[in-house]
Amino acid sequence: MGAHLVHRALLSIPVLFGVLLLGFMLLQLVPGDVAQVIAGPQAPPEVVEQIRKDLGLDRSLVIQFALYISRVMVGDLGYSMINNTPVIHELGEAIGPTVELMVACLFWSVPIGIALGTIAAVNRGGILDRLIIAVSVLGVSTPVFFIGLMLIMYVGYHWELLPFLGRAGPLWTLDGIAHIALPALTLGLIFIGPVARMTRTAALEVMNADYVRTARAKGLTETTVIIHHVLRNALIPVITLIGLQAGFLLGGAVVTETIFSWPGVGRLAVGAILARDLPLAQGSILVLAVSFIVINLIVDVLYGILDPRVGKR
Repeated sequence: MGAHLVHRALLSIPVLFGVLLLGFMLLQLVPGDVAQVIAGPQAPPEVVEQIRKDLGLDRSLVIQFALYISRVMVGDLGYSMINNTPVIHELGEAIGPTVELMVACLFWSVPIGIALGTIAAVNRGGILDRLIIAVSVLGVSTPVFFIGLMLIMYVGYHWELLPFLGRAGPLWTLDGIAHIALPALTLGLIFIGPVARMTRTAALEVMNADYVRTARAKGLTETTVIIHHVLRNALIPVITLIGLQAGFLLGGAVVTETIFSWPGVGRLAVGAILARDLPLAQGSILVLAVSFIVINLIVDVLYGILDPRVGKR
């Protein structure tokens, strides 16, 4: 298993390099001049030009990217052009809330999605099966910003059941749970559908396996067969889906954090891009890319737990 994880980690290096290159090039397309933003709208041209030289913006894109990669390799992400604070410091403060949002989302959406998919598979062709499929399709088709705005309008504003702006504290406090409830609910509602559909499909395939029929022939209860034989083997493709959906979930977190003013990496990235704060925007993209890679490594570990043959390949 250790060698397998090392191999996957090494394969992630070219992916990370490609993400950094793509993010660097896309940020060059954002309208506006960084030097002009820093100098101010009334600054004379010579001052703006001097700032461009100091920041290295007068060099070619190849040299700028090479210098950026060299700084990243030694852990130097630079300083925010707007706040004049270390990018690592600002990212360090934003990573915690983003991790909390991801954990809170997965904590309730994955078990419910697996449960709904299992119920749909057991009741194949029945009313429950069709209802769960319809709800899953609706959840997948609904944009995350629409769900968030509806929750803010009704649960937060009209009914005043939960707060919907900012973060009050960590997850182990009552205020923290209250403030993270709506953002986590928004992300989770779009995540339940794919998990439920994949669980249903995988469970239906496993139910026809020989070892499942053998388990039933031994006199095991249907609940035992479903939990210990069907569901355990059906979880492997479900975990694959969760890993593949991690990028989509991170993208949804960017929108969710912006809507709910959640002080995470996604909201920080949006603010940095709008302000043309290149070091902070590049650092945010780097953190999101590394998060995606780490999630996929965790998926590999879960593979080994559910199927020990994976670690021997």
